[in-house]
Amino acid sequence: MAADQARPGDDVTLTFGGTATTLLRIGPFTLLTDPNFLHRGQWAHLGHGLRSRRLTDPALVPAQLPALDAVLLSHMHGDHWDRVATRSLPKETPVVTTPEAAGCLGKRGFTATADLRPWQTHELTQGTDTLRITSVPGVHGPGPLARLLPQVMGSVLELVRGGVAGPEVTWRGYISGDTLYRPFLGEVLQRCGPLDVLIPHLGGTKVAGITVTMDAQQGADLVELLRPPVTVPVHYDDYGLFKSPLGDFVAEVAARRAPGEVRTVGRGQTISLRA
Repeated sequence: MAADQARPGDDVTLTFGGTATTLLRIGPFTLLTDPNFLHRGQWAHLGHGLRSRRLTDPALVPAQLPALDAVLLSHMHGDHWDRVATRSLPKETPVVTTPEAAGCLGKRGFTATADLRPWQTHELTQGTDTLRITSVPGVHGPGPLARLLPQVMGSVLELVRGGVAGPEVTWRGYISGDTLYRPFLGEVLQRCGPLDVLIPHLGGTKVAGITVTMDAQQGADLVELLRPPVTVPVHYDDYGLFKSPLGDFVAEVAARRAPGEVRTVGRGQTISLRA
């Protein structure tokens, strides 16, 4: 495995809620990512008059959530943080996100945001255990389109367990956020180390005919670049703007004989994020 040998209590699981919404249980920590609770037929507002209709129902809703240690928000778009999240999540919930999104949430009454710039870290602690969150830069739109889209970040999550011999990383995962593939994402390995899992945001989202999230080919490029033992794709078929089906990504990775295993997960299902 990429990180040091796992120990009892090191279980890491993902429950998929649809879009990029997941419930992550990482050792003693519980995180919610990119909360999108809109139902099928409702519109997500993406700014500058752009909107998209949801095609599916969420498998996670606020009333079903356990106590959260934090919410991890890749960027402020209506399919990643919607009006239901604003209304339903407790305002004191810690939210780890970009400076731009933290400012937006502050105006909505959220009081515990942590704004991270590229490669900055934020830590959650329980006893001798730490969850270290490192912000990874992303590119949501190419060229001039980047000025119209919100700041976006990926995140490297590391479970650090204390012990007699000192702290050790027992699991490491990378959530890409809504970024396009860029070779500089290889810095994830240089700065943080080998991964146990990659969770890419896919879908090949198109705005005015321009791709603004990874499609099947770019997703496979990222798998080849980072060489994770496990890849769990999300963000691929919940909205009409998504143009690259999940099956195309699975087929592309298989055709390239890329390293590791692709694990697909249905809405409401829970899977292990261990190799």
